[in-house]
Amino acid sequence: MFKTIEWTDEGVRMIDQTRLPREEVYVTCRTHAEVAEAIRSMVIRGAPAIGVAAAMGVALGVKDSPAKTLAELGADFDRIAETISRTRPTAVNLFWAVARMRHVFEEALAGPQAEAEKLALARSRLVEEAQRVLAEDIAINRAMGQHGAALLPDAGTILTHCNAGALATAGYGTALGVIRAAVAAGKKIRVFADETRPFLQGARLTAWELAADGIPVTLITDNMAGHFLKQGEIRAVIVGADRVAANGDVANKIGTYSVAVLAKENGVPFYVAAPISTLDLSLASGDQIPIEERSSAEVTQLAGTPIAPANVAARHPAFDVTPHRYITAIVTERGVARPPYTESLKALAGSTRAGSTAAARARNGDP
Repeated sequence: MFKTIEWTDEGVRMIDQTRLPREEVYVTCRTHAEVAEAIRSMVIRGAPAIGVAAAMGVALGVKDSPAKTLAELGADFDRIAETISRTRPTAVNLFWAVARMRHVFEEALAGPQAEAEKLALARSRLVEEAQRVLAEDIAINRAMGQHGAALLPDAGTILTHCNAGALATAGYGTALGVIRAAVAAGKKIRVFADETRPFLQGARLTAWELAADGIPVTLITDNMAGHFLKQGEIRAVIVGADRVAANGDVANKIGTYSVAVLAKENGVPFYVAAPISTLDLSLASGDQIPIEERSSAEVTQLAGTPIAPANVAARHPAFDVTPHRYITAIVTERGVARPPYTESLKALAGSTRAGSTAAARARNGDP
């Protein structure tokens, strides 16, 4: 249907999500600084997609570096990585991707080749790795879909919050990937999409994606979720994630916590779909997850039009943390984690300690 992000000879091409659903417009970022700005301004958003963009931004910056020596290229890599890492603090996939690219870069420079060969090798390997990150993400999402589809009922309405679909990933989606897989398996699934104020990812993006796929979708305002849960119209809730702590606490788009509490109160299962790269096992709990605070103008204005008095104060935490006690299960590409999450997530992550190195560097201010 569309490509969220791709590597091209001209640069990193991505769909401009700030202009959906009015226009389907693609932009090409020709420098790593332009990729960083696209992440910061939410031209591209969603934790897995941010990870792919970060990897491509690093590759693009190093490819175009004028460095003539290993020392110069190393300094440029650090500068590029820092620029990318300073964009958005909550989604751990960003830091995971930068750390992964650093590992590939250091491996290339450690070889036996002459200096000129190492410079060329580092550049080519980073481009290859960035494209590998994209391809892996699509495969991961499809695997998550297969694991998660079995959790959804054979028929009924599923509630989702924000956008965790193809637009939030390299393709297919996390939470929406589970829904897509369930529909492909013959389940009669309908979707309620929270509008997701203040950036309206549900109204602008999730509804657009599902309607294009022919999956029945009904848009509701955020404050309607409790009503429909209480009325028994919703069979399950599934959302994505931007960071998952070792104990199963989940950071996701602001408003997710409220939905989780309402689901628990009404006996409705609440599922999270997230790749292993979104796990941050270095954090004992969600209390340690940094929460991005965005411009208050995104609350007081709607598409540039004021909707509040000019002199009123506003706050915009972009994410909240849902405690693990409200989460029925966490779906990953390696299987489904259930409580106690300290054990099940660690088992699924295996020896990779997913996200730990990247997150530790992020907290220390080291990209």
